[in-house]
Amino acid sequence: MEDIKTLEDLDEYQRRKKRASYVVVVAAAFGLVLTFFLTLMVGNYHLSASEIFGVLSRTVDDPVSNYILIDVRVPRLLCCIIVGAALSTSGLVMQSLFKNPMASPSVLGISSGAAFGAALALAFGVGGFMGNLMVPGMAFIFCFMTMLTVYMLAKTKYGVAKTTLLLSGIAMGAFFGGLVSLLQYVVNTDTLSSIVYWTMGSFNNCGWQSFELAIIPVFIGLLMVIMNIRELNLISAGEEQAADMGVNVKNVRIIMMLATSLMVGGSVAISGVIGFVGLIVPHIFRMIIGPNHALLIPLCIFGGGIFIIVMDTIAKSAFTMSLPVGILTALIGAPFFIYVMRTRKKEVWD
Repeated sequence: MEDIKTLEDLDEYQRRKKRASYVVVVAAAFGLVLTFFLTLMVGNYHLSASEIFGVLSRTVDDPVSNYILIDVRVPRLLCCIIVGAALSTSGLVMQSLFKNPMASPSVLGISSGAAFGAALALAFGVGGFMGNLMVPGMAFIFCFMTMLTVYMLAKTKYGVAKTTLLLSGIAMGAFFGGLVSLLQYVVNTDTLSSIVYWTMGSFNNCGWQSFELAIIPVFIGLLMVIMNIRELNLISAGEEQAADMGVNVKNVRIIMMLATSLMVGGSVAISGVIGFVGLIVPHIFRMIIGPNHALLIPLCIFGGGIFIIVMDTIAKSAFTMSLPVGILTALIGAPFFIYVMRTRKKEVWD
């Protein structure tokens, strides 16, 4: 920090820091738009920038290009954006609520719970009364049940025990992973192949219907988080201080758990299990911008979208065959998990 001798120096420093922070947010938003349009050109069927603008402006009447762009690539990339935004924001919220840098939907078993709920719907039609919302509905229900169970197991009269939180999450993840494996064992071959591929995390089957299915729960969840930015800032600084400043910590925690369940459930319903997004993205932006959720939340929305788009593009284009994106995020996320655990031991375990 630069040499500050007067209150005027401090005010000027804070103004410059605030301007720099907003520049980072605007840069992230611009980066998302740029990444979106650049990746529209990437695929087995190459489209030039002029062809893309021609199709989007309806000045080019090419049925093949129109189908590839409008019916395949655009909805797939939009699904990447909402899944990336949902998972990264969920990770940020969980880390703030539980005061643990390791907390994320995949690490605490939340994604595994949502995966089991969605697999039940896919395999046996459980939750059929919800109609088209059967898969995301079951994912949300089991996501919320898993999060609530992990929280109750880790809660003590002194707060949330960080070690117990991680161990409970690992145990719940293993439990639901075993149940998904059991489903794979008992279902028929056609259902088995779809569940196996889906649990790896992929956007290959994402179209406009998938986007319409996920956008509502993810949007509601994000809106709930945005409406509680001040409360998240205060809670992350300390629950007692937050309560002294008029925050109903219990109610905010329940609202944030519901919001996270909506976002993770909606994401898992269309893309399957994609791990470590909620761990990697929030940490990168915390290192850049600090702990202010008013900046971190939009950065996680934009940055999460960029991250998933890039990972999906690499997964489908950089290898001889199209890899499920969940495999790639796991290969990157596991070493990052170890890095965070080694460099932030006190925050993880104390």
